[in-house]
Amino acid sequence: MSNIPEGLRIAYLVPAPGIPIRGPSGASAHVRALTQAWTDDHDTKVFAARLKDHRGVFGNPVPAIAVGAPGWPSWLNRYRDLVEVAAARRLAERVLYEARNGWTPDVIIERHTLFSDAGWRLHDALGVPWVLEVNAPPSIERARYEVLRRPRWASRWERSVLQACPTIVTVSRWLVKWLEEEIGCRNVHWVPNGVAAIRGNRVLGREILGLDDEEPVIGFVGSMKPWHGVDRLEAIAQGVDARLALIGPNKVDIEGAICTGHLAPQDLSDVVAALDVGLAPYPADAPEWFCPLKVLDYRAQGTPVVASDIGETRALVGQGGTVVPADDIQGMIAATRGWLGQRTNRRIRSWHRVGRQMLAIALGLETSRSSVG
Repeated sequence: MSNIPEGLRIAYLVPAPGIPIRGPSGASAHVRALTQAWTDDHDTKVFAARLKDHRGVFGNPVPAIAVGAPGWPSWLNRYRDLVEVAAARRLAERVLYEARNGWTPDVIIERHTLFSDAGWRLHDALGVPWVLEVNAPPSIERARYEVLRRPRWASRWERSVLQACPTIVTVSRWLVKWLEEEIGCRNVHWVPNGVAAIRGNRVLGREILGLDDEEPVIGFVGSMKPWHGVDRLEAIAQGVDARLALIGPNKVDIEGAICTGHLAPQDLSDVVAALDVGLAPYPADAPEWFCPLKVLDYRAQGTPVVASDIGETRALVGQGGTVVPADDIQGMIAATRGWLGQRTNRRIRSWHRVGRQMLAIALGLETSRSSVG
């Protein structure tokens, strides 16, 4: 990866209207972190459907151009997919506008989303390398958790885009298998997520949480979605007689829990460092393609992890905690109790490393098909 030339022009495409660049979700934080990693050495521009939405503005600013997504009344939700197509086409046109005015990208990296062919169009028009970053199978995800109104059309669209892409990077081995065996893709690389290399301060973190000196605290970082296993956090906290800290933008009504809301990067690192155990209690029906950012957050601060055996959790936890079968609540309680009072070695897989891997793959400088280091 040392042969990557400096000063590349990188066009990072985020066509999904549901992932605003300054949004509170893990997906938005992922986009900001990767962009910042590239910006340190390269001329990077993010081309996105949205900069922010009704949830507010979060995170540090990054060099981004928001092209906007067409609005539509609720009674036209049946045409949502067509609006997403239009948003992606607007995005592609904006990149072409930049190219006509002297800023032609050297590489296009697109966060894969359903109903976008923006990267494909730009690859054909500009003749530059195009990489799809696949973090989930959108057609499957939407059918399972939202509404997929035209499933056959969506499946054909997604399959065509994925098969056309010359290079794909993806965050989990489940996705590698799905892309190769179910979709028929070639040149697929496993590149797990990263984490901010910020050292947290346990003392400051406990102050933020308002804890007594000796009070044990276990915690969960995330957006509190139903498939995150939030409904079992209270039982785990009661089972180990510890306070529960919920760290994320959404609130959950659990008696006695400390809800921090969204935290700035340094405060997040301090609070995670203050936890005695970090939890990732996914249920058995959680998405199999997960590469949980929260586990990387815990490991970066030496906070022991107790997680369900879903997606890439086992690989990410490593020697830094305990992985138990999904839905084994008693096993989670026993493991959490066993880790109280202990710390683990910090393990940091930085976003800079992730960004360099992605660029090396895009430029044909790295041929390895998997990496978790």
